[in-house]
Amino acid sequence: MRKIVRRHLGKVVAGTGIAVAGTAVMVAVTLPGSAGADESGGTGTAGSTASTGGGSGQSAQEQGAVQPGVVEQAPAEGEKGKGRDPLTDDEMARVERIVLNRQLLNSSENVEGGRGPQRIGIDLADPDAAEADRANAPRRADVSYYDYKDDTLVTRTVNLDTGKVERTGVQHGVQPPLSRAETVEATKLLMADPLGAGLKADYKDATGAELTSPDQLLVSSMVYRATPGAQPAVLDACGDHRCVRLFPKVKNGPWIDARSLVIDLSARKVAELG
Repeated sequence: MRKIVRRHLGKVVAGTGIAVAGTAVMVAVTLPGSAGADESGGTGTAGSTASTGGGSGQSAQEQGAVQPGVVEQAPAEGEKGKGRDPLTDDEMARVERIVLNRQLLNSSENVEGGRGPQRIGIDLADPDAAEADRANAPRRADVSYYDYKDDTLVTRTVNLDTGKVERTGVQHGVQPPLSRAETVEATKLLMADPLGAGLKADYKDATGAELTSPDQLLVSSMVYRATPGAQPAVLDACGDHRCVRLFPKVKNGPWIDARSLVIDLSARKVAELG
């Protein structure tokens, strides 16, 4: 891993495609810009996109420079939304209290191995077909959790008017996008594993400092699904297990190539693709 990455440290990687590896079925990813990495390997701030005219003597307005924007204060958010308005903070908190009953808390496990399921997301639910044309259709919320105890995705639909759970779905082998907490935990597992030595070494090469916390990185993540026979046997369960590939970036610095490593969050193991 380190041999590959060191050629890229400090370089702008904007537009670089991360292609599908022969060891996994994966959607191609294009890495964003360097967000601060310069061509000389430094950690300077990103350059401005506004032209200054290069000493032509013209004012900024005459040159057509972009003027500073005005940020207006967001309107106060009410306790309840209306119609297809996004869920308010109060609604999301209320929905979570309704869904997380004692039975679910005691019978499930989160990404860290603690009590209770791992929250994936809370979204405004689509209205039922029979209610689609009603102006006063009930507002509902879909709450998604991943239960690491038995690798299931649990989705509950809550009627925001009545406060009742109207539907519950339990699915195996379904892998929604990873939450921030899952990405952080995957980074911790990689850093604690011997296979994370290259990540730490590359971080030190780029910054001169030791990598001791996920907070020192900007990390994107993607669910990994196994292709039978195309990777180490330890990863054959990925897809049923919750597995992830990480795309770490030094803050205000370069990307670090960790594409060959997969973290199985369900088994809490790290493996390298062949």
